[in-house]
Amino acid sequence: MLGLPLAPLLLLLLLLVPPPPPARAAPPRSAPRPRALAAAPAEPARPAATGMGTAGAAPGATATGAPRGTGTTPPRGTAMRSPPTTAGPPKGTGTTPPRGTAVSPPPTTAGPPKGTGTAPPRGTAATPPKGTTTGPPKSTGLSTRSPTAAPTKGAGGGPGSAAPSSPGPPDRGRLKEGGPGAKAPVPRKKLVRVKVVKKKVVRKKKPKTPAKEAAAPQDPQCPPLGLESLRVLDSQLRASSDKRYGLGAHRGRLNIQSGLYDGDFYDGGWCAGQEDTAQWLEVDARRLTNFTGVITQGLNSIWTYDWVTSYKVQVSNDTYTWHPCRNGTEEAVFPGNKDPETPVLNLLPVPVVARYLRINPQSWFPNGTICLRAEVLGCPLPDPNNIYAWHSPPPPADKLDFRHHNYKEMRKLMKRVNDECPDITRVYSIGKSYLGLKMYVMEISDNPGLHEVGEPEFRYVAGMHGNEVLGRELLLNLMEFLCREFRAGNPRVVQLVTETRIHLLPSMNPDGYETAYKLGSELSGWAMGRWTYEGIDLNHNFADLNTALWDAEDNDLVPHEFPNHYIPIPEYYTLTNATVAPETRAVIDWMQRYPFVLSANLHGGELVVTYPFDMTRSYWKAQELTPTADDGVFRWLATVYATSNLAMASEDRRLCHYDDFARHGNIINGANWHTVPGSMNDFSYLHTNCFEITVELSCDKFPHASELPAEWENNRESLLLYMEQVHRGIKGVVRDSDTEQGIANAIISVDGINHDIRTALDGDYWRLLNPGEYEVTARAEGYEAATQPCHVSYENVPTPCSFRLARLRRHRPRGRLPGRAPLPSDLRLRRQRLRRLRAQRRAP
Repeated sequence: MLGLPLAPLLLLLLLLVPPPPPARAAPPRSAPRPRALAAAPAEPARPAATGMGTAGAAPGATATGAPRGTGTTPPRGTAMRSPPTTAGPPKGTGTTPPRGTAVSPPPTTAGPPKGTGTAPPRGTAATPPKGTTTGPPKSTGLSTRSPTAAPTKGAGGGPGSAAPSSPGPPDRGRLKEGGPGAKAPVPRKKLVRVKVVKKKVVRKKKPKTPAKEAAAPQDPQCPPLGLESLRVLDSQLRASSDKRYGLGAHRGRLNIQSGLYDGDFYDGGWCAGQEDTAQWLEVDARRLTNFTGVITQGLNSIWTYDWVTSYKVQVSNDTYTWHPCRNGTEEAVFPGNKDPETPVLNLLPVPVVARYLRINPQSWFPNGTICLRAEVLGCPLPDPNNIYAWHSPPPPADKLDFRHHNYKEMRKLMKRVNDECPDITRVYSIGKSYLGLKMYVMEISDNPGLHEVGEPEFRYVAGMHGNEVLGRELLLNLMEFLCREFRAGNPRVVQLVTETRIHLLPSMNPDGYETAYKLGSELSGWAMGRWTYEGIDLNHNFADLNTALWDAEDNDLVPHEFPNHYIPIPEYYTLTNATVAPETRAVIDWMQRYPFVLSANLHGGELVVTYPFDMTRSYWKAQELTPTADDGVFRWLATVYATSNLAMASEDRRLCHYDDFARHGNIINGANWHTVPGSMNDFSYLHTNCFEITVELSCDKFPHASELPAEWENNRESLLLYMEQVHRGIKGVVRDSDTEQGIANAIISVDGINHDIRTALDGDYWRLLNPGEYEVTARAEGYEAATQPCHVSYENVPTPCSFRLARLRRHRPRGRLPGRAPLPSDLRLRRQRLRRLRAQRRAP
């Protein structure tokens, strides 16, 4: 034994003695965790190969280390563990926790996108999900800084890197030794307690798109063909049958009105001659048209009630083959009317292109018969089979704002015109409607806001009936036109604005207009919006001065004891409980504040110009010729407008309803048409100096916006020419011969005309007269009367005719007033009593 060599003995000793157990690190104290965050026990790991997952995966996890095929196995001596809870951001957010926080997302938590090379920050533990890349490209190496550290930027396992599998499950909370072949145990290190916090990530909500403001109700895209406005001729309307000529197809127009008598030659609609479902009313558009809808009404009559309750629509291109309008696979049946006057709109389920359209009634009012009035909506299309192209109407020469303006839009337009022409325009209000809407007036003059001596004042009033809207739009267009043409140097407009003070009131009844505007041009009917909000017809709401004048004339009291002009308003009319609309009171106050000379009241629903008187002298008659003392002047003024209006002057024009005014030159005495007690025309003539007529502008009270350019062309010349008539006749100033100051309230009388006028505040006056020779007298209280001849020429230039009055020099007898008869004895006694009573009251 002693002789054996020492080296073999040492080797044998090493083989017989077992090696000491490896040193183990003391497990650190673990902080108490919430019940929801408790870690599941680890199961033994399978032997790991190069590029496979690491040991220590949690139960149910698909991969706790690097994904398969990534080759990102941690180096020897590093333990990576994954708690089952998620402490990072939600899946797919890509949000990285703060540095120094231990985060172990579940296996399904998405990491950085593949190929982006983005890794968690240094000092953060993260386990990427299966199929994702945890590090940069393969050319980099994977390194660890601490037991809880995850791979940092620039770390990643290469193809040759591998980690031997652990022979058993790792112990929780301690470091794993390097395994066999380790030369020294891993030194003990101080562990940092890490509290896993589950963060709630709040995703920023996308800002909601602000809701668009509710658009104002608009008319259907396709305009009406023009049955109501007469653009569709009588020859374009046919029917299967009719009761009589007065109820033929040509009467089946929306809002057409009937005569006063039953069986009138011009009645209020089309009525079929038979009562069955085979009856129809046909419209020929004369070209291919994209039909979109139908509007119907019942029969307009004061004697019977007839309307259609349902109908079908058929279209054709040759009048032989008819195709029904379908709602899917079934033939569409449209609901009709429930009363004679309310229009009912039915849009077709699918627009149909054709030339002819038929309305086929299916049911009707049980106690009536098949009768209707209609309008068809459609857009004209070019005909591919016609080599002659249909020429669309030329665009209007004046680029104005051709559309319907509600109250707010009207104010904006007037403000815009005032901003464009501040030197010649002024906007002011004369009062408010019942609902508080202001009644705005546009003044156009070379010196707005100032009355110039010798310059006459003119006014246009529109919208007295709220649903008669064409006058409103014409006055708004007139404002724009005068402003732009004045700036452009149009000599006619410059002269008119320089020599005339013009006032334009576009809406006398703003409450009624808003009611009609909300329904639209085709659905407001014949009367909706006509009255004020209180239900008052403004054209019958002025004081009745006619009766008092005619009673005085019958008793031979005019003009010595009862005036023939400036007739005072009756006391009952001025009471607070009188049925007088605030709009009427505002206009009366407006008339009294401005010395208007000429005016026109714009209406709609007919094509005619009427002149005073509007009230019949025989109160029991509905129609009677009732002329004024200035009947010749009024007939001239009405003729000027009617003959220059393109629609009225057309030889091809058709009567609107049942009166043929073309036979009388499209003018008529108002009372001879129908009596209107309390009209504004009569009141203006008898209470002020102003001569006023009524212009019915169109058969359609509320024309479609597409028709406004044509209506402007029809009335532009008439509006200008009528304003120029304010300079017709004589004008002058009545002055004091001593002081040369103007005499206000002096009376101007024309020999042979039983109607006087008075001077304005500065003593100036204007008297409308037809060409001829006249004896004119001026008189004023305290002055001697003066008379002189005045000649009126045919030129539209006023004849100067001024007066200088001398004061009365003679002694005035007691009890007499200058220019008046002696006071009655009872009146003298009454005045003496009043003096005694006043003296007694003053006495102590």
